[in-house]
Amino acid sequence: MIEIRFHGRGGQGAVTSAELLALAAIWEGKYAQAFPSFGPERRGAPVVAFCRISEQSIKIRANIYQPDIVVVLDSSLLKIVNVAAGLKPDGIIVTTSKDPAEKVKEMLNVKNRVGAVDASKIALEVLGLPITNTTMLGSVVKASGLVKKESFIPPFKERFGRIAEKNISAFDRAYQETVIV
Repeated sequence: MIEIRFHGRGGQGAVTSAELLALAAIWEGKYAQAFPSFGPERRGAPVVAFCRISEQSIKIRANIYQPDIVVVLDSSLLKIVNVAAGLKPDGIIVTTSKDPAEKVKEMLNVKNRVGAVDASKIALEVLGLPITNTTMLGSVVKASGLVKKESFIPPFKERFGRIAEKNISAFDRAYQETVIV
């Protein structure tokens, strides 16, 4: 089983990202679950969402404390939240950042692999909004190979309707531009 923890801010789509990743895995015939962790958060406050993907039925329903993958949708969180907390030694951190992946890895002081892409820039240019959820999924797929790129097309079309193509373009561009160290 692969466990993923998403860090974002309220309104940025961390919960949607987790759900879309789970739907892409289900599309491939895998088992998956996605769920948020909500407290008294408000729009813009740090939030966490989770996703599990497995080849077998998933019976656990608890939060994820030792993720295989950590996804960060807002680079400002890298300085205020310990996003690497509990990350498995062979785990991956995937984040949006204007800084190169090497600098992010140094700043986080981790030995884990780090994938970085300027998802905010891509989202603004392709979607017209700084919402990085679908953009970061392209980066996650590049860094992890967890699911196939094509498996996102049906969930994107169902969720986003007429703007699905823009989200697919942002996803593809992030996939191409992600650097992993």
